Parts: sequence; structure tokens; C-alpha cells
Amino acid sequence: MNEVKESLRNIEQNYKLFLQQQFTFVGALQHTRENAHDTIRPVASISQVQSYMDHHCNNSTDKRILNMFLNMCDDLSKLCHKLETVRSGNDITNGILERCKLLLSHNNDLSTIRAKYPHDVVNHLSCDEAKNHYGGVVSLIPIVLDCMKEWITHMEKLPQHMLCNMSGGSAVSEKRAPQDALARAAISQTPPSATSNKDHIQVQGSKHVQKKHLNDIENHSGKLKGPWKPPGRHA
Repeated sequence: MNEVKESLRNIEQNYKLFLQQQFTFVGALQHTRENAHDTIRPVASISQVQSYMDHHCNNSTDKRILNMFLNMCDDLSKLCHKLETVRSGNDITNGILERCKLLLSHNNDLSTIRAKYPHDVVNHLSCDEAKNHYGGVVSLIPIVLDCMKEWITHMEKLPQHMLCNMSGGSAVSEKRAPQDALARAAISQTPPSATSNKDHIQVQGSKHVQKKHLNDIENHSGKLKGPWKPPGRHA
């Protein structure tokens, strides 16, 4: 999960740089659309941007900014596939992940999506540009970033045992846990040790010896009792 967060932070840093050049990005799209004689339809997919850059880009500035956009989409797509291997989620997280994958599909229609507050990428466009040409394509990356951050938030609330077995350690621990529990139960039910029994026998034996010793003393005392006879000769 930490690796996912780090990758997402790196993409966000690149996006901040890209966001500062939004006018350059829109200008590059405008130039390449004109070169392609394709100024009527909106820029509605990643593959469309790729085609503009590959076949209708005439200067290095336009190519650089279009390539920057495409690289970020590619990085997000790779991260999206990595998320599937990190943890096994629930219906909510799986739904978020599927939406990310759909948005980043090269032929997916982006023309109707719009980034909402606090994003202001659409506000930087004119009404015509936002409604008819670039509102969807400039909204793609911020929407996907928000979805991925939402995915991380939900995943961190899930139980830890839902971690996928990446290295094998988790699976071993889960297998050993029931065995350890059985071992503890067996120990708790172990009968008193042989030493305890021996001690008990010794105590009983000691009591018997003490009782016998007292009887011997009483008998001996009884023998000493009787009429006193003076010393001397007896008839």
C-alpha cells in the first residue's frame, strides 16, 4: 500500500506541473485539430489525443505537452492495474477501480465528464471550449486521481487479513494461527504433572509415618506405667 501511495504522489506532482500549462495543452489541441481538419467534434478520447500528436503535431512545444498528458494517462493506467494486486477489496472499492479502468480506456468517450469543485480546470476554459471541445479531456486526470485517493481511503478501512498474499508470509501466518490455538488449548487441558502426584503421595506417606510414630510413643509410655517397686531383693 505504501508503494501505491508513493506512485500516486509522484503522478500528482507531475499533474501539478501539467496544470500550470493548461493553456499550452489546450492550444496544442487546437493546433493539431486544425491540422487534422477536425475542429467540429470534441476531443473525446485518449486515442484521439494520441492520433493528433502522432500525425498532426508540427512543433516541439505542442508535442511535449501532449506527450506529457499521454504519459500521465499511461502512468495512471499502470497504477490502476497495480491496485488490483495490492488487496482484495469489496464492492465499493471494486466499483471505484472499474470506473478508473473505464475512464483510462483509450477509446472511452470523455466528452460528458466534468471535474467538480475543488477542481477549476473547466473554469479556465471559455464557455464554448468547456461545453463543446475540451471540458472532458481536461477533466480526465483530476477525476481519476480523486477516484484513486477514494479507493485508498476505503481500502485502509478494511480488515488487515484481506491483504493479498504477495510474498507468502501472510498465508503461512494464517495457516499457523489455528495450529497455535490448538496447541494452547492442549496445554491448558494438560492434567497435573507427575511431580504433583509424587508430591501428593509423599505428603500422604509423611502423614502415615507421623501417625505411626505417635502410636509407638503412646505404647512405650504405657509400658513404663504401673506399680512402683523399690529396688532390692525380691522373693
